[in-house]
Amino acid sequence: MTRYMRSALAFLGGLTLTATPLLADDHADMIDPNSTPMSAEDLITMPRLGSPIVSNDGWQAVYRVTKTDPETFERTSTYYLVDLGDPSGAPIPLDFGINVHSLAFGPDDSLHFLSDHVGEEEAIETPYTRLWKVGVTGGGDMREPFLVADIGGKSIDGFKLSPSGDKVALWAEIARDCPKFGCEGDGKKHLPGPGPKAGSGRLYDGDEGFVRHWDHWTSPGSYNRVFVFNLEDSTLVGHGTALDGPAGEGALVAHTPTRPFGGGGDIAWAADGSGVYFTARQAGASEPTSTDFNIWWSDLSGNAPTNLTESNKAVDTAPTPSPDGKYLAYLAMERPGYESDRLVVQLRDLETGETRALTEGFDRSFGSLAWTPDSRYIIATAQDVLDTPAFQIDPRDGSVKRLDLMAGNEAHLGNITPLSGGRLLFTRDSIGSPAELYLSEGMGQARPLTDVARSKVGRLASIVVRRFNFAGANGDTVWGQITKLDNQEGPMPAILYIHGGPQGSFNDGWSSRWNPRVVASQGYAVISVDFHGSTGYGQEFTDAINKDWGGKPLEDLQKGFAAALRLDSQIDGTRACAMGASYGGYMVNWIAGKWPNRFKCLVQHDGLFDMRSFYYTTEELWFPRWDFGGSYAEARDEYERWNPANHVDNWQTPMLVVAGEQDFRVPYTQGIASFTALQERGIPSQLLVFPDENHWVLGAKNSLQWHNTVFNWLDRWLKEDESAEQQ
Repeated sequence: MTRYMRSALAFLGGLTLTATPLLADDHADMIDPNSTPMSAEDLITMPRLGSPIVSNDGWQAVYRVTKTDPETFERTSTYYLVDLGDPSGAPIPLDFGINVHSLAFGPDDSLHFLSDHVGEEEAIETPYTRLWKVGVTGGGDMREPFLVADIGGKSIDGFKLSPSGDKVALWAEIARDCPKFGCEGDGKKHLPGPGPKAGSGRLYDGDEGFVRHWDHWTSPGSYNRVFVFNLEDSTLVGHGTALDGPAGEGALVAHTPTRPFGGGGDIAWAADGSGVYFTARQAGASEPTSTDFNIWWSDLSGNAPTNLTESNKAVDTAPTPSPDGKYLAYLAMERPGYESDRLVVQLRDLETGETRALTEGFDRSFGSLAWTPDSRYIIATAQDVLDTPAFQIDPRDGSVKRLDLMAGNEAHLGNITPLSGGRLLFTRDSIGSPAELYLSEGMGQARPLTDVARSKVGRLASIVVRRFNFAGANGDTVWGQITKLDNQEGPMPAILYIHGGPQGSFNDGWSSRWNPRVVASQGYAVISVDFHGSTGYGQEFTDAINKDWGGKPLEDLQKGFAAALRLDSQIDGTRACAMGASYGGYMVNWIAGKWPNRFKCLVQHDGLFDMRSFYYTTEELWFPRWDFGGSYAEARDEYERWNPANHVDNWQTPMLVVAGEQDFRVPYTQGIASFTALQERGIPSQLLVFPDENHWVLGAKNSLQWHNTVFNWLDRWLKEDESAEQQ
């Protein structure tokens, strides 16, 4: 499910094709003519670029590269320093000598980080995460790491330094009634029974909100909480000030960073260091049905924080103060209870408190914000058709300009950091290539700074991606993509890729899961369609799936699949499989009952099978309540109208079912139910269950097993020499 989520040739009823060979965008000079198709092992062991951090003067950056051992599948990370004043220079590896993570530059351009390292002379039996600091020269030479914060054995989950470096915000999961950074018995206040006689059960009160969320059971009474400490000579002093204020009646009880996907972006220091802005949603009985995230302000006095966005009962998030201290930019939705409403950039005058919606007239949903160092512009990203480009927003009048930073398609831009002199540092990835780091001068065409995976990808067989649009449901323009091996001879079977969300997109971006390139490299043509409900096409198009889960989206998939077959005669539509996860898995179950004769096989991952049982076992109840018009009791007919379980008598297509036991968004029992339906009807089927995965498959070995299982399933039903035998 989603989380905030966003013509060259016309014929055959409005079909339009835009052919985009990836070589044009993804470094054709790196292509090896003797290359081999990409394998699952290639995908899983592909080096991964982390988010860069930039020094305060804007002339140095550090980024992480994670590598996976092809034999053991163990993952290790190395950090690199790059001189932004000399982009042609080679990145310098940094040797910390200990395991580190969560790096940040301090005001003096020293590096702060978290580590559970234990020194040789320290009497610590069970390691815990502490805050450290190290000085780094321009040549990458490092001094001995210096311990900044050790708080009585309590692990630090994250930190954010104040602009002047004299304070630091630390966060961890801490009992709400604990006045300091960690108390004995955090998260255990409701365990019944005294001493050793206590059982292992967790006791939840009905007014405490989430019992479980995403992939973990909650700890009653404990929350992500932020405390601000003073720093003297780079050492923590004092007892810390809780941003959420004192406990008691009427207190803010909430997670900051927010759960399940919040992070440092939920916390922002004022430009002068006088206080902290943070995002939080009040916990309690209404939390599973509420999207009322707010921006709060703490003046560090220890008093209760101030809710700056109390009047808006929908999402307010991403607090981003201007460097000159005059404004606070943030993102806000308008409709309470709708997690995929349009995120509009808001601007608050910090002197007067006046707030205005800057991008109300621009029909795209923004996902990130960053000020230029001179506070002149806001640089933001938003999905736009199949790309995620960067936009320049003028805070004076709200005008929006799309930046042209890449030759060819923009694909997916992220981690944008504006620098002095009109420079922009960002990452860019596409269907054809993983993320690399880029630098733009004067907000013009960017140049690559890294070769994290580019050379490795260049040694693999190239692919071609074609964008196309067609007239979908209601005659609306719907976009899709075809991904296949370049220069492959002969017909190739078709794979219909169905994205999740449903308010999402299979846009032009790289993914370590559901990667079109690795599937296409097995000899298949991958067809993806951004059906009604997808993001990047305006809010009306996204809203169109509301109370219509199996209507317009299925029509778009049917028309888009047919359009792709007409477009590319090389695709063999008689050998086709449909596959998807989350809502995509729901649609696979729906297709099994409502379009049962079209495909030779199906792959359903974490898909909804029975809407009644799903409603009563999922956790974020605002999601089904919005999409189906209320609770199950209030909108029973709507849930049952689009319930795949009501059409299992039509099922006949072989299906592979995948589920994760730690998935609390779509509980794994939904997969068990669909597998039972297949077994009862004698339909060829397989069930792959991961006991240690959530809604996604993240582990390296598990990912390899997932891919090999899926590829074997596709080969079993789609390869020409076996298809007749298996039916």
